Amino acid sequence: MSCRIERVVGGDDLVAFYISGKFAGEHVDTLRNLLRQEVGALAIDLKSVSLVDREAVQFLALTEYNGTGLRNCPAYVREWVTRERAEMHVERPDLPQA
Repeated sequence: MSCRIERVVGGDDLVAFYISGKFAGEHVDTLRNLLRQEVGALAIDLKSVSLVDREAVQFLALTEYNGTGLRNCPAYVREWVTRERAEMHVERPDLPQA
């Protein structure tokens, strides 16, 4: 199973990246590089994600913390991202509370 990332610009100039398939650590650098090329409001849509691994979830947690919206998260991904964000603050107390 592979990962597909599609870039879509909305009418409000929001750039959304639609991810489908398996989103794993091997795809994190690709998405990170795509996000870095953008200016303005960003979102990641996970409606069509079938599977994630821990590295991908850690990246999503950090990305959300930095202001990128996560849309249509499957329940298990949302719960995992929330736990990862809480752990970020335990391990790095210098981070401001979200």
